[in-house]
Amino acid sequence: MENLSAEAKTALEIVLAAGKNLKPHFGKTNPDSKKTDSAADVVTKLDIETEKYLFENLKKAHPSIGFKGEELGSIDIYTGKFWLVDPIDGTANFVRGVRSCSTMLALIENGQVKIGIIYDFVNDDMYFAEKGKGSYLNNKQILVSDRSVEDALISVECNINDGVLKQFLALNRRYEVVSAGYPAGTEFAMVACGQLEGRICLNPYGKDYDFAAGSLLVQEAGGIVANLGKNTYDYTETNLVAVSKKLFESLTLGEDPIFPIVV
Repeated sequence: MENLSAEAKTALEIVLAAGKNLKPHFGKTNPDSKKTDSAADVVTKLDIETEKYLFENLKKAHPSIGFKGEELGSIDIYTGKFWLVDPIDGTANFVRGVRSCSTMLALIENGQVKIGIIYDFVNDDMYFAEKGKGSYLNNKQILVSDRSVEDALISVECNINDGVLKQFLALNRRYEVVSAGYPAGTEFAMVACGQLEGRICLNPYGKDYDFAAGSLLVQEAGGIVANLGKNTYDYTETNLVAVSKKLFESLTLGEDPIFPIVV
């Protein structure tokens, strides 16, 4: 990871420190509240404390950059440049001691994701990408899969309703769809490393802070990230594919594509 920007160097150091602070509490804390009735949608005091830690330290290092987090909301987004944060992605796993959770940070500038970080603090694995500089896991460059579509494994995050049921069923008929209960950050990292061929968000539960960092990881690892029906990506639109090139062609081209590109 050579020639990193000052923002990238700072972000890596601060996210690393935040994750080190969280690790001793893994599997040893309890939820303090729930955002919805879902058993997975829990919040702990560590979610809020970690977000405050990230805000305070990023603000100290780069005062002109705004901040938006899952817990605190928007703070100082008065420029076209701000940090987008999920302090603990997979809080339910964190509480239960399931080794699949992370701290995620993205830098948004003029509507584009410029930096993406997913820190798996339990396993001490740092996934990182800066626009135009490749994707890395612990300083080693990573690449998306080149497997055939027939050998592809994909994950799908979908809040099923009548509007997307047809597409969801088509995905399950045509591809090997797997579901291991991993949170978004873990699965985006798996795509960037070539362990999965794709992740599809079809009317998903997640928000922009769940997907932005991982989207850049996949793009910089040689994959394609695009909103459904398009060949471009807007991080504010959460319906998207983050997939290998072969899988993207299969999903969008040929006879009866599931997500045809609308010009």
